[in-house]
Amino acid sequence: MMTELRRPRVGHIQFLNCLPIYWGLMRSGALIDVELRKDSPERLSAALVAGDLDIGPITLVEYLRHADELLILPDLAVGSDGPVLSVNMVATRPLADLDGARVALGSTSRTGVLLAQMLLAQRYGVRPDYFTCPPDLTQMLLEADAGVLIGDVALRARYEAPERGLTVTDLGQQWRDWTGLPMVFAVWAVRRDFAADHPGQVKEVHEAFLRSRDLCLAELDEVAEAAARWEPFDAATLASYFRALDFSLGGRQVAGLREFARRAAAAGAVPPLPADGPAFFAG
Repeated sequence: MMTELRRPRVGHIQFLNCLPIYWGLMRSGALIDVELRKDSPERLSAALVAGDLDIGPITLVEYLRHADELLILPDLAVGSDGPVLSVNMVATRPLADLDGARVALGSTSRTGVLLAQMLLAQRYGVRPDYFTCPPDLTQMLLEADAGVLIGDVALRARYEAPERGLTVTDLGQQWRDWTGLPMVFAVWAVRRDFAADHPGQVKEVHEAFLRSRDLCLAELDEVAEAAARWEPFDAATLASYFRALDFSLGGRQVAGLREFARRAAAAGAVPPLPADGPAFFAG
């Protein structure tokens, strides 16, 4: 019996860091062929795990927790090989002085939060008192000495916090300094059952994302100028941000992913990856 064809349900992160991917999808007309759902990273991750989405971005931590249900789409991720600019810890004191202090964890983050916790415990040797709350820096710092933010609010904090006497620590740069490897914050994945039933559709969506990414990278200044019309950042700031991001998933990035997975599993936060590494959609 033939499996009924329908438009794939595809997730899209509603943050500036994924605008380059979305920009190319609009330009190429690929959105006609999918049912696109825009939301925050943690909600899209939950929807993919629950089977409410077929394909989409998923935070690295949630992928590692559900790797047996998912296949990674090759050569597509959100990460950085150095500063990421939009995954930050903002603090009233140096990180090494946060032992026993209250640290607020932004509720939109999974991977950034775990990265911050591993860095503080293993690199700085401190054990703060953590709590989770909405990602509002002012509210966070009414109750805490530091807060972990991701996405657009983290990018804003990067530029505004120093004026308030706060220190901003870029967690992408911290990971690079700690391990020498790129940091992967999110991957694109497909549910294994959907990939088995609809490999052709998955291949088409994957290729559309790759074309979109490549189209945007060739036109980053134009993308930044367009985005600056409705975002609270100027075009030069956005262009620098987009260039800091790494949307690829090659050998170095996979090595960074595996090292994060190893450290996170050792900390008891995720199950260990299989010895041969993550499973990819083969198309």
